[in-house]
Amino acid sequence: MASRGAIAVGGALAGVGAAALWWRKNPSACAYSQRFWVEAPHPIITRSRLRAVLRPRLAERILEVGVGTGYYSLDLAEWVGGGGSVELFDLQQEMLDHVMERAAERGIENLVPTQGDATALAYDEGSMDAVVLITVLGEIPDRAAAVGEIARVLRPGGRLVVGELFGDPHFTTPREVERLGRKAGLVIEGRSGPWIGSFTLLRKPG
Repeated sequence: MASRGAIAVGGALAGVGAAALWWRKNPSACAYSQRFWVEAPHPIITRSRLRAVLRPRLAERILEVGVGTGYYSLDLAEWVGGGGSVELFDLQQEMLDHVMERAAERGIENLVPTQGDATALAYDEGSMDAVVLITVLGEIPDRAAAVGEIARVLRPGGRLVVGELFGDPHFTTPREVERLGRKAGLVIEGRSGPWIGSFTLLRKPG
């Protein structure tokens, strides 16, 4: 007969599994009250790997969609330098406020926060040199619309980097990322990392 401890552990794991399944079937952004999930270390999809794939240049204007608590944001701001800017776009104002407080503590001033829905980006067509979207795509109910909006705001020749990590309830496979990119008219240029954790690089023709 199973011990009470084993039964309790089994019940807990079943509960976690059920919650993860529900979350996957009901895409939504991670609530600010649950921000510890996005503050945890990001194995494989590291900042250094992002920099190698994105190849940010000084004075560029980069859009980060779904910033969370800024795991990548402050580094992006430093990579483009004072002559560049990083547009922070998130569904939750609390997340944006959190990142801006962290930026102020470090004396970083080239971050611009905007609250809104990823399927209706508040930027002009062709206004971004690059867009970064990391462990966010699967949280958006209409992913095709979001990728289409990203393609719209990218300048000709601009690039999109999509990061995904297996274990995230909203994990989107590299194949699906590529399918959505092609549908939006973007060209697939490559992937860094294994399928369980990777950055996919896409580019807008022109």
